Amino acid sequence: MMVLTARRLASELGAWRGAGPAYGALTDRIRLLTLDGRIPLRTRLPAERELAAELGISRTTVAAAYAGLREAGYLLSTRGSGSVVTIPGGRDTVENTDGRTATTLDFSKAALPAAPQVGEAAVRAAQTLPAYLGDTGYDLVGLPRLRQALAARYTSRGVPTEPENIMVTVGAQHAISLIAKTFLSRSDTALMEAPSYPHAYDALGSRARRLVTVPVDARNGWDDNGLAQTFQRAKPALAYVMPDFHNPTGAVMPVHQRELLMDLARRHGCLVVADETTADLSIDVPPGKPLAAYGPAMLVGSMGKTVWGGLRVGWIRAEPEKIKLLEQARYAHDLGTPILEQLIALELLGNYDEVLRFRRIQLAEGRDHVEDLLRSHFPVWDVPHVAGGLCTWVNIGQPVSSQLALAARDGGLPLGAGPRFGLGGAFERFLRFPFSYPAEETSVAVDILANAWRRVEPHRRVEKDFKPALV
Repeated sequence: MMVLTARRLASELGAWRGAGPAYGALTDRIRLLTLDGRIPLRTRLPAERELAAELGISRTTVAAAYAGLREAGYLLSTRGSGSVVTIPGGRDTVENTDGRTATTLDFSKAALPAAPQVGEAAVRAAQTLPAYLGDTGYDLVGLPRLRQALAARYTSRGVPTEPENIMVTVGAQHAISLIAKTFLSRSDTALMEAPSYPHAYDALGSRARRLVTVPVDARNGWDDNGLAQTFQRAKPALAYVMPDFHNPTGAVMPVHQRELLMDLARRHGCLVVADETTADLSIDVPPGKPLAAYGPAMLVGSMGKTVWGGLRVGWIRAEPEKIKLLEQARYAHDLGTPILEQLIALELLGNYDEVLRFRRIQLAEGRDHVEDLLRSHFPVWDVPHVAGGLCTWVNIGQPVSSQLALAARDGGLPLGAGPRFGLGGAFERFLRFPFSYPAEETSVAVDILANAWRRVEPHRRVEKDFKPALV
């Protein structure tokens, strides 16, 4: 069981005090950190006396806050064992604004259900599995046939690729973590976009000395001067970017910026890693060439967003010498991607364009439905129109994203608050809303969100040094 010290919890709380009672503010902040994932489930909180001393408040205030958490179902306390963080259980339905009940929705994930082709592909893959059972099943770089198929797809997209350029991984997150562990040292600086994919912050932040960011805007994309100045001042060893249907803004990097980015990286000796997990999810515009067409960028891809999150197959495309370094580093972490899942991925690549056509229709309908609903329910919000991806990055106009997400969660709708996608508590004016869910669920979700918005104090500010969790 993880034990959270009073000093660590005080650091995570930031400026937690509000205008109301101190115990209520402390209760709300610990609850929000729990829902955001900054305080892992089953973590034991510090003793009341220890936390009171660290925060400079009375033990009575801490005791009242802990009592509020217990009453709400976020804390389990046992005499002699302390208080352990949990999530309220037993609630699998929520009441809508019209009194109906519906299954709790989870819009914290911008993801799709499995493509209809997955089931048949799995059956075909299982039929081919016996041919591989005579081998050990351990393979650090991936099945040769799958690497060949992935290489051929990159070649068709304008980046000549051989199987030696490919390593198959256990999803994109595994690929990002492996790259960070292989190519970053404790003295390095890593460049990232802001906002960005939260788990990439985790992966790169756990290895680099510091992270520096360049802004990405849903309407205006990346800033040329910002890119140039960040490279010049920070001298990053590695830059992580999402140039196609950026998560969460949906922005697409134009050709001139891809050329600028790779030129800056070359001049400053920086390794560029392009996350392409959403690159194939185009709706209105045809997919562009991968970033590696403009210079030696390392590419990360997966089937998690296009096919199904339950198919844990990803890959890295890089120069052969870098694949060799990744292979050497991988021994310390895992011994390869499951064979059956690779065979399923191979089957799906055979009709991948059909999968993508289906997704394009599905996402176009979802995007248009979400944009219409959000604009009609929240006329003061800025809802940008995106050309692809899985979500829209909404400017809600007030710095209350965390409170809104918490109120929506209480109504049965987990959502991605803006600060989950930034550093240092930024993006409190933004909310990520996915359009990858069925229309019926989306309509219910917007109703819940509208009800939550009415319960939030729109003009209550969140303290700037509050650092919500990145999940």
